[in-house]
Amino acid sequence: MSHEPKILAFLCNWCSYSAADSAGAAHHSYAPNVRVVRVMCSGRVDPEFVTQALAGGYDGVLVCGCHPGDCHYVSGNYRALGRFRLLKRLLVDMGVEPERFRLEWISASEAERYAAVVNEMTDQVRALGPIEWPTLDRDARRADEECDRPEERESHEQVEAGNLLGSELRRV
Repeated sequence: MSHEPKILAFLCNWCSYSAADSAGAAHHSYAPNVRVVRVMCSGRVDPEFVTQALAGGYDGVLVCGCHPGDCHYVSGNYRALGRFRLLKRLLVDMGVEPERFRLEWISASEAERYAAVVNEMTDQVRALGPIEWPTLDRDARRADEECDRPEERESHEQVEAGNLLGSELRRV
């Protein structure tokens, strides 16, 4: 029996969520593996949401927003793109396969495209198998316990709590 992945999708209220709704209404066939979170703008998806989803048992995360230049909040999708690029590099450095995190521009009229993206991502993540989220080894835990400087201790505590990015990346 093959692994059935769980994918969390953050969909822009104005475009991508409407595309998902239209895909369902038009009975387009797409995988049921995606759990949808409706957000007002893709630019509001905090990188911590992505890391916590992956650390919390989701095998992949999909972020969908308006096409560049069509954002209802002017530059939200550009903010999402900047965060995506940084976060994807960080996840790869941590040993997470890049196919587990995806950003797509899908307008309200692209229901068929939404279904295709969901199916494609589900197939990619299924082929990867269950996520093996990076964990701290015993030496790192021991170093954390021996840490003298408060800022280092706080950094290690954030990693333990699943806030792998701290507060720096949220400012992007």
